[in-house]
Amino acid sequence: MALKLDVFNHVLPKAYVEAARKKASKPLPFDFQVKKFPALIDVDARFKMMDADPDLRQILSMANPPLEGLFEPKDAVELYRIGNDALAELVAKHPDRFAGAVASVPMGDIDAAVEEIDRAVRKLGLCGVQIYTDVNGRPLDEAEFQPVFARMVELDLPILLHPARGPEFADYSTESTSKYEIWRVFGWLYDTAAAVSRLIFAGLFDRLPEIKIVTHHLGGIIPYADMRIEEGFSKVLKQAEASGQPIALKKHPHDYFHMLYADTITVGSVPALECGLAFFGTDRVVFATDMPFDIEGGAKYLREALKGMATIELPANDKQKIYEDNARRLFKLEKR
Repeated sequence: MALKLDVFNHVLPKAYVEAARKKASKPLPFDFQVKKFPALIDVDARFKMMDADPDLRQILSMANPPLEGLFEPKDAVELYRIGNDALAELVAKHPDRFAGAVASVPMGDIDAAVEEIDRAVRKLGLCGVQIYTDVNGRPLDEAEFQPVFARMVELDLPILLHPARGPEFADYSTESTSKYEIWRVFGWLYDTAAAVSRLIFAGLFDRLPEIKIVTHHLGGIIPYADMRIEEGFSKVLKQAEASGQPIALKKHPHDYFHMLYADTITVGSVPALECGLAFFGTDRVVFATDMPFDIEGGAKYLREALKGMATIELPANDKQKIYEDNARRLFKLEKR
């Protein structure tokens, strides 16, 4: 039986939420999220939605926000451990629903982050890691964060890259906050492109050519900006050369964007999905839903993700790659 492996969806395990509440000195985003999106914490509510397709299995990841802006580093270390333990328990308890889970790690303490990656993969059996496009406002290309990328290459497992921008990223410099959730609707798509661009220019893909980064929301604005990336960064290279400080990359920056992986999350838009597939290729795209963060509490994202894949015109073997084969290869999943 061919499965549909949903590689980017989100949960908030009860043990993780309860432990975070005990440590918090003020209300947490979790309190709002679990009320509005019960399927984050209620597996029975999630299963009812997943029943829409009996072939659906999920690879779980923790819902945002990252803990680095909410807790001291030592508390974040403890909470991420609790969360990863809970994810592993969910997978073990419901193997017919969950094909695996990816770890969340304390990027505010990079030594602890690497230790938690090892524990989560080697002891708990988790099959990747989720990180965010910044660490409490700091860019991922800073040298301090590089051991996480190196360890994931050593383990030959993927990094799921999730946007981190919040409403404090104002739309205009004269304002203090973003309006109408522009920070999320458009900002998250930009965040992915910005974070990846910085990693490219920092030489990450030259140092670690085997790195596997899965970009959320089908790469954000990257596929649509295809030739703008090529032209714009050609100018950057030329200007740097003229200034006597050439940028030391082995390839043109545009080429590195094609080394990324991406999920199918377009909220069902077939033209957007076609654009992303044309850019990344069918060997580097994996099926995902982003549930349950929609106006129906998860049912819409799931329905539209399935509908988009059913509608798009692709050879059957390409759909098989996107639904299952690419994910099995990336996350090293055994056949079940």
